[in-house]
Amino acid sequence: MADSWDGSSEIGSQSDESFHFERVHLEPIYDAFVCPLTKQVMCDPVTLENGQTFEREAIEKWFKECRESGRKMVCPLTLKELKSTDLNPSIALRNTIEEWTARNEAVQLDLARRSLNLGSSETEILHALKYVEHICQKSRSNKHIARSAGLIPLIVDMLKSSSRRVRCKALESLRIVVEEDAENKVVTGYEMLAEGDIVRTIVKFLSHELSKEREEAVSLLYELSKSETLCEKIGSVNGAILILVGMTSSKSENLLTVEKADKTLENLEKCVNNVRQMAENGRLQPLLTQILEGPPETKLSMAAYLGELVLNNDVKVVVANTVGSSLINIMRSGTIQSREAALKALIQISSYEASAKVLIEAGILPPLVKDLFTVGSNQLPMRLKEVSATILANVVNSGYDFDSILVGSDNQTLVSEDIVHNLLHLISNTGPAIECKLLQVLVGLTTSKTTVLNVVGAIKSSGATISLVQFIEAPQKDLRVASIKLLQNLSPLMGQELADALRGSVGQLSSLIKVISENIGITEEQAAAVGLLADLPERDLGLTRQMLDEGAFQMIISRVARIRQGETRGTRFVTPFLEGLVRVLARVTFVLADEPDCIALCRENNLAALFIEMLQTNGLDNVQMVSATALENLSLESKNLTKLPELPPTGFCGSIFPCFSKPPTISGLCKLHRGTCSMRESFCLLEGQAVEKLVALLDHTNEKVVEAALAALSTLLDDGVDIEQGVTVLCEAEGIKPILDVLLEKRTDNLRRRAVWAVERILRTDDIAYEVSGDPNVSTALVDAFQHGDYRTRQIAERALKHVDKIPNFSGIFPNMG
Repeated sequence: MADSWDGSSEIGSQSDESFHFERVHLEPIYDAFVCPLTKQVMCDPVTLENGQTFEREAIEKWFKECRESGRKMVCPLTLKELKSTDLNPSIALRNTIEEWTARNEAVQLDLARRSLNLGSSETEILHALKYVEHICQKSRSNKHIARSAGLIPLIVDMLKSSSRRVRCKALESLRIVVEEDAENKVVTGYEMLAEGDIVRTIVKFLSHELSKEREEAVSLLYELSKSETLCEKIGSVNGAILILVGMTSSKSENLLTVEKADKTLENLEKCVNNVRQMAENGRLQPLLTQILEGPPETKLSMAAYLGELVLNNDVKVVVANTVGSSLINIMRSGTIQSREAALKALIQISSYEASAKVLIEAGILPPLVKDLFTVGSNQLPMRLKEVSATILANVVNSGYDFDSILVGSDNQTLVSEDIVHNLLHLISNTGPAIECKLLQVLVGLTTSKTTVLNVVGAIKSSGATISLVQFIEAPQKDLRVASIKLLQNLSPLMGQELADALRGSVGQLSSLIKVISENIGITEEQAAAVGLLADLPERDLGLTRQMLDEGAFQMIISRVARIRQGETRGTRFVTPFLEGLVRVLARVTFVLADEPDCIALCRENNLAALFIEMLQTNGLDNVQMVSATALENLSLESKNLTKLPELPPTGFCGSIFPCFSKPPTISGLCKLHRGTCSMRESFCLLEGQAVEKLVALLDHTNEKVVEAALAALSTLLDDGVDIEQGVTVLCEAEGIKPILDVLLEKRTDNLRRRAVWAVERILRTDDIAYEVSGDPNVSTALVDAFQHGDYRTRQIAERALKHVDKIPNFSGIFPNMG
């Protein structure tokens, strides 16, 4: 039984290679040193009552198995029952064994040391490294012996081997030499590894993708990172922290390697410089923890460093949620220095819409407004007020509902009249940098439909319109852009006031036109400038005349032509810029009756043809809509510009007997306007396929485009032209059915009103009226307009229903009734 028992596999299971050096003995192994059960040299010999000696662990295991199997307690050698299982330590034998072991291990260690050179074979080096690992794992004291024998520098040299197996084993051996050895960590071993470029060499192995060397290097660095001295050394190696951070987020790494990399980084956090590097490379949590929990000086430096980082938008949200409240608290009560650090960090965080909303909910607005408006001994320096203004501009442009957030002691909000007045006062009494940021605040507040009315009211009550317009001439581009964008936001509600200011000022209108004309591609400033001009009242004759005098329309025609020729593509402002240009150009068509120079401009540049071409700019709804409206205005003027023919005088007989005279026949006249027409001279829509292109727009998905196209087509049926011929033109362009469809669809009240007007004119033609009378859908639509339209629409619908005999025409029965 005893012969078949396997007492222990702790050493016996090791491969022969592990004991390549252990077999080299200065002295032979004495039988008394060997445990009868394990057949290995004993470490803790004990003696039984019968005088037999065994390894303590082996004999204890023997007795345990006897108890568990119900057998008698017998000696494994004699198999005789024992009266007692007491174990007596053989101290003398143990001391003798230890002395013998020490003498032999010294020989073996010396042999291993001599084998650790790059001239040895791979096998010899691997055997030597394995022996070093084996002896160091036996006891902590052996690690001291290994260090004293100068093994650490020799193992480090093996990292230069051309053999991957040797390099990998050397990394492993270094880890075993230093791990779990307090004395080694504090003194010699770590100091040895801190010397020269050893740490840098170890870090280089991190760049070996998905290799055993990489795994061993991470494990070694984890052990080294337990020393604060080496933490700084590891962090100082270029790329070390970047690679470790990358490994923690890798999905292809060994899980154990990822865990070791993460723990290494946790150890490296003891060094402040490492925390900064981690933050720079995407591992922000240590830095955020320092801001939340670190000592005051560290909090300050970490907050300042946070402001220097470039964060992606998702990270900004995380940072806002984690330290936003802490930074805001520093703003409220910190020293000037700490407030500066907090403000600079908040600039970065507030620059993204989602993170800005987190800051708003954390209460950033009241201290920001206080910082901006406070004067006296506790006021911020102007450079920090500029930072506060920048943060406020970022926050305001997040799209939050600011009319519900209190920022003042008197239940004031950001759009309360007093607050806006204070902002306007600051804008007029500070430098360009802060003026620009405060204008951006107003831009944000006027972008929202819920707050723009409050801001407009405050601007009007403060009389600040002229001073805001004057910023158009600012030499600083950012300031100029902010002011133009603000004025553009205000123009739908303050159009006439802004037109008066521009018309009465010296230079501002010229500055706007100059911005638009600059040949530098298409910028945000140009798009905003032309958008501002486009929003001003189009029937303001004085402004249009001044723009004529400035040569604005000629310049705009040139810019439109260049865009259409493809000379300025590829910028994100092309579409708003082109839309603005077309809207400004259309101004000239609103004052044709009062300004001959506008008629001359339209003729010289054949604007009717240009607007007809612009009807086909698919995807640009506003351009199509404005072009159709411009053509409506031009067409309405056609009847006044048509040259009526001069009829020859009738003869004597003809004057006495008119019945004998025939009216002269003149060919080539416009059937609609009964005179000489052309697209260029009289803006007649019968040329250039304008009617067909307008009809095509009646099927557009945008109701405003349809309304503008229908309005332009309605000029063919207007008073002052031959309505019957206008209907004929529409028939030839296959426009009757699309107009009826607009009536049937009832998309908006304006469309229905225009459609009813046009259909009534069309139904004056008997053939069409007869055909339409059989369509119950048209009749139903007209009845609906007759019942539910406004007063004017009901009147027109009634006449239309009479045309199709749905309402009796009493005028034929009672001819004398008015």
